[in-house]
Amino acid sequence: MLLGLFGLIDPPREEAIEAVAACQQAGIRVKMMTGDHALTAQAIAADLGLKNPGESLTGRELEEMGEDELRRHALKTDVFARLSPEHKLRLVKCLQAEGSVTAMTGDGVNDAPSLKRADIGIAMGRKGTDAAREASAMVLADDNFVSIERAVEEGRRVYDNLRKAILFLLPINAAEASAIVVAILAGMALPITPVQILWVNMVSAVTLGIAFAWERAEGDLMRRDAPTNHC
Repeated sequence: MLLGLFGLIDPPREEAIEAVAACQQAGIRVKMMTGDHALTAQAIAADLGLKNPGESLTGRELEEMGEDELRRHALKTDVFARLSPEHKLRLVKCLQAEGSVTAMTGDGVNDAPSLKRADIGIAMGRKGTDAAREASAMVLADDNFVSIERAVEEGRRVYDNLRKAILFLLPINAAEASAIVVAILAGMALPITPVQILWVNMVSAVTLGIAFAWERAEGDLMRRDAPTNHC
């Protein structure tokens, strides 16, 4: 006698969906590698907003592919289901072979090989195992994908500000050096003394350049073109 059915669902959080969208705008291709059924993975991928959520590859299909064929599918496919640790490791290697910078997230012992192989291994701090944390380069204290997106944004802000500071300091040093070189070639007295050079560099230029360290991120920072990245 059938008494009834009971179903459970763990939908993605809204902030995770927004973080995935932000990563895609920033040029980061988000992929899902899971041991769940393909239909379950496709449903979650559609909720997250991944590209091509209706297309997936299973571990059995990966085993039947050659190296070249797997590289092509690894780039265009975003949902991988029924994977073993060997499958995940093989996919990471294929993405790296295509010149992609790969970040891998995981929490279990079976994720440790791919976390170690990825360019940036990211383990879960709360639910992650000791093996996953030791194999990773980073540990998420809150187990939240949003933290990865915010770390990328902060890293881009720091890099952007560093580039601004360099572009600000280079013309000053180039002008000083040019004036000294021209004076030496012309046999004239030096227009700038060593003490004045130290004053310009250490007091004026460096002091003004420090302001770039606290420069806020520009509005299009997470929408700029970037090298191919996979997470």
